[in-house]
Amino acid sequence: MSILVTGAAGFIGFYVTQALLARGEHVIGLDNLNDYYDVKLKHARLAQIGAHANFQFIQGELSDRNAMSALFAQHKPQRVIHLAAQAGVRYSIDHPHAYVDSNLVGFINILEGCRHHDIEHLVYASSSSVYGLNTAMPYSTQHNVDHPISLYAATKKANELMAHSYSHLYRLPTTGLRFFTVYGPWGRPDMAYYKFTQAILAGRPIEVYNHGQMQRDFTYIDDIVEGVLRVLDRPPAPNPNWNGTQPDPSSSPAPYRLYNIGNNNPVALSRFIDALEAALGRKAEKIMRPMQAGDVPATYADVSDLMHDTGFAPSTTIETGLQHFAAWYKHFTQ
Repeated sequence: MSILVTGAAGFIGFYVTQALLARGEHVIGLDNLNDYYDVKLKHARLAQIGAHANFQFIQGELSDRNAMSALFAQHKPQRVIHLAAQAGVRYSIDHPHAYVDSNLVGFINILEGCRHHDIEHLVYASSSSVYGLNTAMPYSTQHNVDHPISLYAATKKANELMAHSYSHLYRLPTTGLRFFTVYGPWGRPDMAYYKFTQAILAGRPIEVYNHGQMQRDFTYIDDIVEGVLRVLDRPPAPNPNWNGTQPDPSSSPAPYRLYNIGNNNPVALSRFIDALEAALGRKAEKIMRPMQAGDVPATYADVSDLMHDTGFAPSTTIETGLQHFAAWYKHFTQ
């Protein structure tokens, strides 16, 4: 099978590509290799997969309509896993246009490519950030998510709406995955755990926001990849029981589905730091800070629908996951 993976040099895209190649798929990997974080890490990821006979890498911009149209016409993928996006909640406060270009213009180009080339299934990355001001826990795809508190979150919510319109109009099967704080080896340097590791090993203090009381549904990368592939192999069908007077936000009379994909076990940031210290064999000097703009105090994924439909069950503890990350980080930075 030929599968287009956008963001193939990114954290999740790299692992998903590896998993697809391991099961014998042909992967077309797209990435723009932007400098939002150190490009050397992206090139290092590509070096791990670039020589594989079934992998073809294309450097390009999602927002380039003509280039995206040509990519679909030339390579004719059967399925698409769309993971490329301008990431980061706080970065969106100062760089809003980057999110419009990549997350909105880029996403419509993906949808148009899928529409015109009879794609079997589009799986795309949404985010737990869409829950915004919601306080009911755990976060459920049955909840209304109309109050995002960052432009990044707003673009991810917009992606879900755009996908539904294409599922409805063109019967394009689409599945959106709301990722919850993904971590692990080869992870993003802009993420807190990565910055903490750099600082702790260098003997510098770390800034701990909301005085360590933040809670996150930290999800190890291997669990994420398993969930993505299980969803990919299960294109959504229309929900015959969908009711317009009491609409289910996570499904539709169109072939459309939304899932949370998280560990289903929120962990306090203070405990996460304790586990990281243990994995590194170093104690951290902490500077306590208040909450940052655009952030939320807690995330907690209800993954019951995903477990019911695909059998997905996250299994990696933060202690195990951080041990794997710490070992990789020390080796990678030697």
